[in-house]
Amino acid sequence: MGVEEATHTVNGAVDGATAEGVAHAAPEAGKGIAIHLAPDVVTHVGTLPITSTLITSWVTVLVLIVLAVIMRKKLALIPGRLQVVFEAIVGGGYDYVKETLESEALAKRYFPIIATIFFFILGANWIGLLPGVTSIGYWTEYHGAEKLVPFFYPVNTDLNVTIALALIAMATVETAGILALGALRYGGKFLNFHSVLGFFIGIVEFIGEMARVISFAFRLFGNIFAGKTLILVAIFFVPLVMPVPIMAFEFFVGFIQALVFAILTLLFIKLAVAEPH
Repeated sequence: MGVEEATHTVNGAVDGATAEGVAHAAPEAGKGIAIHLAPDVVTHVGTLPITSTLITSWVTVLVLIVLAVIMRKKLALIPGRLQVVFEAIVGGGYDYVKETLESEALAKRYFPIIATIFFFILGANWIGLLPGVTSIGYWTEYHGAEKLVPFFYPVNTDLNVTIALALIAMATVETAGILALGALRYGGKFLNFHSVLGFFIGIVEFIGEMARVISFAFRLFGNIFAGKTLILVAIFFVPLVMPVPIMAFEFFVGFIQALVFAILTLLFIKLAVAEPH
């Protein structure tokens, strides 16, 4: 917002634009491929801009809700194949959380949010690779050239989304520490006045805690944006050949990024609830 960005096109054209937190790579009429930081605003509701990544996040949430409702209605004592798969995923994930936290109570408390983070990121990553995403939209004039404004765009190429997810994860971590140890004892990990060395170690710990938000957000953002850009460049230069293996790899990357985000959240919770030394 007010940040100057650089727009680089494959054929060498360069334009200036205002960044608002969304990494975007798309074709522009007569200019080849443009890669820049700027949100695609599809429409407005009053003064609220509705971006293509916001619409895609709504679709992701809707798909997850529908799947949950369908699975809930089809639960049976003798499970079918789909139920077995979901039970293995959810049950295996819960057992892993319980084993890591070494507490049934903590697992019941934090597994729902860890699982929600995982499934939302996974769904958003995979939906962002479906046909029609980034290509269905309308053309409009942008800096004197025709530009496609897609109705849908990969959610996690929006830095606002990844920062929001990072803040949610770290808020969960800090809350877990306070609930487990109490505000004073947990705060003692970062503000230690018992010794000079302890004080400086606490400051370093606090800086590291805050840095996790940045590492969380930019790890997810960078991987998904890089993958989407790679696919776009492959489609532009080697259509029908290179995009297929790259997209298959990106489906795997989408899963790994969701898993890494969820596991790191779990491990940080584990560290937060541990007794300070």
